[in-house]
Amino acid sequence: MASGRPSLAAGLDLRQEQKAQPRLYQAMDLLHMPLLDLQSHLQQALVDNPFLDLVEPGDEPDGAIDDLHDSVADEAGDDPAEETEELDWEDILLDDFDAGGRREEYGDREYFAPAAAAAQTLWDHLHEQLHLLRLGERELLIGEEIIGNVDRDGFLSCSLDRIVEALRDRPEDRRAGAETVSRADVEEMLARIQSFEPSGVAARDLRETLLLQLRDRGREGSLAHGIVDGHFDDLANRRWLELAKEYGIEPREVQAAADEIAKLDPKPGLRYADASESYVIPDLTVEKVEERYRVSHADTSLPRLKLSPVYRDVAADRAQFEGENKVFISERLNSARWLIQAIEQRRQTMLKVMDFIVERQHDFFEKGVEHLRPLTLRDVAKHIEMHESTVSRVTNGKYVQTPRGLYPLKFFFSGGYSTLGGEDLSSEGVRARIRKLVAEEDPTAPLSDHEITARLQEAGVRIARRTVAKYRDRLGILSARLRRRV
Repeated sequence: MASGRPSLAAGLDLRQEQKAQPRLYQAMDLLHMPLLDLQSHLQQALVDNPFLDLVEPGDEPDGAIDDLHDSVADEAGDDPAEETEELDWEDILLDDFDAGGRREEYGDREYFAPAAAAAQTLWDHLHEQLHLLRLGERELLIGEEIIGNVDRDGFLSCSLDRIVEALRDRPEDRRAGAETVSRADVEEMLARIQSFEPSGVAARDLRETLLLQLRDRGREGSLAHGIVDGHFDDLANRRWLELAKEYGIEPREVQAAADEIAKLDPKPGLRYADASESYVIPDLTVEKVEERYRVSHADTSLPRLKLSPVYRDVAADRAQFEGENKVFISERLNSARWLIQAIEQRRQTMLKVMDFIVERQHDFFEKGVEHLRPLTLRDVAKHIEMHESTVSRVTNGKYVQTPRGLYPLKFFFSGGYSTLGGEDLSSEGVRARIRKLVAEEDPTAPLSDHEITARLQEAGVRIARRTVAKYRDRLGILSARLRRRV
């Protein structure tokens, strides 16, 4: 009978495993990096690796890299017992920076986009206005608490009762009288903050911010103010006829008041949002030259790298280093050589991808977005003979400046439809046609989804009404009933 007790035994097991080398991961990261991230990466590489140097204007391409690499590789296999004078590599590095001027030269050179000055935030702006008032310590605490609860859009994000509780529960503010704060005190301070810039700030909802903005414009007794104050639901649902009957006026007057309201800012705080969030630098440029579209890199701000001639000369002289110094030189030189090649490979891959996009989307560049054709990552990968994941990394987060504007590379990829005439049309092209149909419609008799579908089908686009409704919603276009003007 088996004992059932566990036992330990040693054995051999042969199996195959595939592991990605660290440099493969680095190469994938380089492909994925947008231009600004790559700038920072290369800046750090110049600091970390003494074998890297900057290509100066007029420098010729260095054709001796392979020979040098082979020379250093041979050095790694030599007998370390050979009698040589060991060098102090720390002194060599510092001497080169100082004597050759490389550190000063790099420090003075503007290779990277200068950092924008920090913009004043909404909360900074509100605090600045608060401290301009002559307030006691207790009032200042209340104002600070209210401003701290204003969200990015400029709305008060919690109830006044919560603010009262928060002030009373802070023992560190007892000396300022925070424990005796009432709701009336908070309401009084809120009213003062609501008079700050931007107009409409610290409102508790959309209706209140519109009323505050109309008040600041001196429109408190206007029809627009009355509609927002007493008939906000009718305004939101565009019930012009009902409002006209309520006020005993013509529907056109209601429409004019609604147009005035539409000019107000529904999110007043966003004007103080960080402008750098929308700051985009293109990675590629497409220009039309002699009736042909040409693709080029927009990476003129990137430092162009080469192997430092000073360190190459040191590394090529085998009599000057041995042991750990030899390993250090070999590793740094190989790393520098690999990075230069990887950056160049990244450039070439991006050019190949964009060249095919331009070829495939020629009608877009000539006629506009309505003629954008279907395109997938697989189409590009097959053409340039690379994996889809590589194309995905190349296009992700990258932008191209074209004669028709700045676009993310992902913009050119989408599914599509076949027209009755055999033409391929992308989903983005269909959405552009819907946008154009709506822009050209009669505002007093806007097109319904069914009518838009019929117009597209007449043009040969086979599409369902529910798809038209879905695309219209994505474009932020209201339904026909809500678009109708009187």
